[in-house]
Amino acid sequence: MDSEPQRADIVIVGSGHGGAQAAIALRQQGFEGSIMMIGRDRSPPYERPPLSKEYLAREKPFERILIRPPAFWDEREVTLRPGTVATAVDPSAHTIKLAGGGEVGYGKLVWAAGGDPRRLSCAGADLSGVHAVRDKADADRIMAELDNGAKRVVVVGGGYIGLEAAAVLTKLGCTVTLLEALPRVLARVAGEPLSAFYEDQHRAHGVDLRLGATVDRIEGENGWVRRVVLEDGEAIACDMVVVGIGIVPAAGPLIAAGAAGANGVDVDEFCRTSLPDIYAIGDCAAHASRWAAGAVIRLESVQNAHDMATTVAKHIAGLEEPYGAFPWFWSNQYDLKLQTAGLSLGYDEAVLRGDPADAKFSLVYLKEGRVIALDCVNATKDYVQGRKLVEARAAPDRGLLADPAVPLKELL
Repeated sequence: MDSEPQRADIVIVGSGHGGAQAAIALRQQGFEGSIMMIGRDRSPPYERPPLSKEYLAREKPFERILIRPPAFWDEREVTLRPGTVATAVDPSAHTIKLAGGGEVGYGKLVWAAGGDPRRLSCAGADLSGVHAVRDKADADRIMAELDNGAKRVVVVGGGYIGLEAAAVLTKLGCTVTLLEALPRVLARVAGEPLSAFYEDQHRAHGVDLRLGATVDRIEGENGWVRRVVLEDGEAIACDMVVVGIGIVPAAGPLIAAGAAGANGVDVDEFCRTSLPDIYAIGDCAAHASRWAAGAVIRLESVQNAHDMATTVAKHIAGLEEPYGAFPWFWSNQYDLKLQTAGLSLGYDEAVLRGDPADAKFSLVYLKEGRVIALDCVNATKDYVQGRKLVEARAAPDRGLLADPAVPLKELL
């Protein structure tokens, strides 16, 4: 690299959904200045959700999960710096320090660095064969070990990443044990009927699902994982461990530079941090959400990263449109399609609509009588119509709400 620092009008740190959409949206808004995207990933921007689903299952090759073809970035004059890690930010000098030396200057900085997988803190967590599923390299390592004969897998964590990985690995013929420390899966994000449904589904597909199971240590031989030992002393033999216990927001350099934030980095309604000319978007950005009664939250979703990026691009282009996009999520496990509309945080009532035994039902969350969110399993019509109930803050009759024969649009 030249000794002179490189510079761009807009520097984007992070090449995931948020970073890619920020660059795309800037060009769509007519921004003509220079754009540089710095990504620690060695690949051009690609979709992350398929890593624990279709990519891991080998149903989609890597080319099909690219956000745009490689030539797109050249055509839009977006400079990609893959395999590059930003280690520090100097807000007064408007520069970013890079791992291995060198720095980059910016006019405005868009921080879209996402998060790092939360690691197990027990002995043996650094053995070979212990994996997260956060980037392509993680998924590729898992696939290579499967090709090498790994068959017995312990999945740690009963959130969406853990459940999706367990479903794919089971489909690939592995013997899977899933460990969740809490009394139910999805405990932090879903009501009990949904948790119970997914527990039943995974067990029916052969997953040995353990609740209230805490890992004491991981043991290996010759540097490779061989067993997971639980707090009660039980040892589970395995060839591989997949850890899905959440992420740690990757906001360290901004916080060290003086940005406000406790859980990630705080942003205002235009996704600006407290530092001049620095925005933050996606998994690492904490914002006050109108869909969570104004609570300051981080949302780990493609929708949030994508829509925050668009807000930033418009703001840089001179359009002040506050961020308030409707939150939605999805998860594919086996032949089950879960679609979530809204945020169920703080719900005080959940109405079951349909029968989980039919593998087609919805769970509608209410707070003070008003619909705030829905989890819809193989019930796309409920998802589409239910979203409008959330947007309208509707307060429907419970009996009608629970009747799947009554279309939700009639309850508006």
